[in-house]
Amino acid sequence: MRDKTSEHTETTAEIAERIKLQIGSQAIPILYHHLVLSNRSRQYQLDAEKRGGASEIMHTLLGIELKIGRRRLICPDLATARYLTVFARIGVDLIAIPYDISRISRIADEFESSWHRTILLIEHLTANRTERMRNKVRKMVLDDIRNEIKKLGAGSRVPAFNQSTKQRKARRSL
Repeated sequence: MRDKTSEHTETTAEIAERIKLQIGSQAIPILYHHLVLSNRSRQYQLDAEKRGGASEIMHTLLGIELKIGRRRLICPDLATARYLTVFARIGVDLIAIPYDISRISRIADEFESSWHRTILLIEHLTANRTERMRNKVRKMVLDDIRNEIKKLGAGSRVPAFNQSTKQRKARRSL
């Protein structure tokens, strides 16, 4: 029988739900929806491992690369590499990237902050628990984030250009 007064009576699902509630509107899927998908974006095939493999930003002579497992992806700048790293850690295959490159750095900051907040909450709420329970909570939280991002989708392959190129007005026939 479980002692209801003990703090160890919470299940992994309950801890994962507490983490989700404490993160609130700063959760990665919510930020992804509001900061990326609500504006013009393009698809990017990341092909990250589902388990959220190790990812590392590498500064090479050829530029900045993102190493995901054994693969290396060339990134145009550090902000894009930081942005992609968060999704590689989560293990998402197909994501949207903002088309406006001047916004990527700020969005990457938001995603990294949310990522670290989530990991710190997992560590804090499972501090007096076994390593196995901590891993189960982490897996459950990351699976939930990954599934929510997949539900939101990656937008269109090519960004929409809604600007008219016509310079003359159409003539009215009388």
